[in-house]
Amino acid sequence: MWSSGARALLCVWKVRFAGFPGRSLLSTNAASGKSKARQCWNCGSAGSVESGDGFFCEHCRALQPPDPTRDYFSLMNCHRSFKVDIVKLKHRYHQLQCLIHPDFFSQKSQTEKHLSEKHSALLNDAYKTLQAPLSRGLYLLKLQGIEIPEGTDHGTDSQFLVEIMEINEKLAHAQSEAAIEEIKSTVRAKKKEFTDNVNRAFEQGDFEKAKEILTKMKYFSNIEEKIQLSKNPL
Repeated sequence: MWSSGARALLCVWKVRFAGFPGRSLLSTNAASGKSKARQCWNCGSAGSVESGDGFFCEHCRALQPPDPTRDYFSLMNCHRSFKVDIVKLKHRYHQLQCLIHPDFFSQKSQTEKHLSEKHSALLNDAYKTLQAPLSRGLYLLKLQGIEIPEGTDHGTDSQFLVEIMEINEKLAHAQSEAAIEEIKSTVRAKKKEFTDNVNRAFEQGDFEKAKEILTKMKYFSNIEEKIQLSKNPL
């Protein structure tokens, strides 16, 4: 883990290397458009929140509250799509960490400290959500007003449920590393198949089909978690 001092030095080096002055590091517009003008909580200037990423007031440079109208794709500068460039996503995550991480606000007001914590939590959740295909797909559905309740069997036929039961039974009776690896290989192949299929569904705007596939992906994600627990019991 980086110490606060090491993290600060690393971010300063990145800013200087990129040729940007401090908090002006991020000047590109978010994928879904510029942030709307808001009033600064600190100096009261109307419409003074910096355009583009909109984290700081352009007059007093105070950190502003997170924009409630901004979704994770906009925050991470990604197009609202199932396909995401993971390398660019990670780069964006580190860029934003260099702006809003609580370590950089230890000498600021209590308000800015609190806001940096809120921004950091939001950033971590956005990065985690968009990084994995399953959570990214579920989030895309949520933006369309579609959610899959926990424990639902939406779109799952009996043959699929039998397949899941058989894999779970194999895992429960697996006595060797080779047997577990065989199950892991099956799960990886299924997840790739589902990922390709759900990508096509989103590209075609077929959200019901995407919902059906993502429901099945959740089953295999649960099996994956069980495999991890079997290898690293509490």
